[in-house]
Amino acid sequence: MKKKVLSMVMGIVLAVSVLAGCGNSASPDNAAGGSDSTTESAAVAGASVEDAGTITIYYPGDETERFSEFLQNEFAEKLYNDIGLKVDMVFTPWDQYWTKKEIMLAANENIDLYWDGLANLSLIVNKKQAQPLDELIQEYGQDMLKVLPMSHIEGGLVDGQIYGIPSAYGPSSGIYQLVCVREDILKAVGMSDLQTPDDLMEFAQKAKEQFPEMKGPADIIFKPLTRYFQDNQLTWVGTDVFTVLDESTGKISSYYESEAFRKVAKFNEEMYQKGLYADELTTQYNEKDARMQTGLYLWVEASIGKDREIINAVQQNAPNAELKTYILAPEKDKYISTSGGEVLCIPYSAQNKEGAMKFINWIYSSPENYRFAIYGVEGKDYQMVDGRVEKLTQEDFFYEWMFRNKNYQLFDKSVSDEYIDMYEHWDDNAKVSSAQGFIFNNENVVEIETAITEVTASDFAPIRSGFVSFDDHYEDAVAKLKAAGIDEYVAEVQRQYDEFIASKKGN
Repeated sequence: MKKKVLSMVMGIVLAVSVLAGCGNSASPDNAAGGSDSTTESAAVAGASVEDAGTITIYYPGDETERFSEFLQNEFAEKLYNDIGLKVDMVFTPWDQYWTKKEIMLAANENIDLYWDGLANLSLIVNKKQAQPLDELIQEYGQDMLKVLPMSHIEGGLVDGQIYGIPSAYGPSSGIYQLVCVREDILKAVGMSDLQTPDDLMEFAQKAKEQFPEMKGPADIIFKPLTRYFQDNQLTWVGTDVFTVLDESTGKISSYYESEAFRKVAKFNEEMYQKGLYADELTTQYNEKDARMQTGLYLWVEASIGKDREIINAVQQNAPNAELKTYILAPEKDKYISTSGGEVLCIPYSAQNKEGAMKFINWIYSSPENYRFAIYGVEGKDYQMVDGRVEKLTQEDFFYEWMFRNKNYQLFDKSVSDEYIDMYEHWDDNAKVSSAQGFIFNNENVVEIETAITEVTASDFAPIRSGFVSFDDHYEDAVAKLKAAGIDEYVAEVQRQYDEFIASKKGN
């Protein structure tokens, strides 16, 4: 495992760039390496900041040469000058990130800040891997709240306390229900749209015939397929994908026993039988994004904006690649929920929890800081051209998707005005899920949840991906699921959801 720790040291003032994002009034004329009158005035006056100590950030991915240089120099200098903080970054490759995180947190090793998926927050809380943040936000997070409204932050509530910062704030309806496809290949095979599973199958078949070097889909996209096959809107609640909420009735049920799941499994089985799915989609499901970025695959599950997130990585391997995101069954309503997204957590083992919150607050406190953290130094790492960001290197800094904020977000010149308009208005007609803000506490059903996890991994995952016959294996899998306690689990999720709804009505 690669582990590299970088120590941020005190330095001189660096002037930073000012964001000119869509819908933002900040001017693009002030650039990093240019002039920032407020900072320069403070420097001239000999102003200083209080030393805030050092924080350790546990971070997914591989460290790049320029990111390392940036962290040790420009970033370290500015961060210390602004808030007196130093940062140690612990990089861990994606394929080892989750395992190492569990080990480090279980051993109470010092981590002041780490990232995870918002859907995992209840598990994180029950494992005592995150501490309440209410007082820290109140004291050190006020700038953050100007661009991350409290209604958004409350997506990190568990039992009335905030345990994580939902860090990505942008269009979110239909999250994980979209499909990001190789648009250049779609056009090349004579197709112009994707709205149904049959469209996807046709695309995969034509691509296999005309582009034999391609390896087919990178993902079985069961969530986008569920959207298409469901009769009523099903919103995932609870842990993992065990249970779903029927938005029309308010009833919680087992996803794996739903009619929508049966149709998803049947479709994927047909895809597999036709040779359109590779075994790795089942045996290495979690590597779906990495597969897509090799430039050799046709599609992957997505949320709005996924095509822009990964296009550079794809084009490094397939320079002429184009990506576009489609939503199946576009006529159906899109729902906003907290069933996905990003979350930043501060564990109990944190030695500088105040510094961790100050760091989060710093990134969101101004468009200058946000752009500096994500894009680096203007004129060296990127430049602004007609209000668009243009990267001068292929280096990545802090992940944009991890800190995405619609108040500051930038687009590059390859993004059309039409796309930006679609993106900014994506949620305009969306409905808000009745489960918005509901975080399930699994404390009463931990053993049952463990048993269900084992059954879904061993029996339902192969059925879901079409790897094995639905008709031959489904009944036995359901029997195991029942024995594991799925009915009791559903009842517990229903009880907590009903209490959540009652509390909302009482406020």
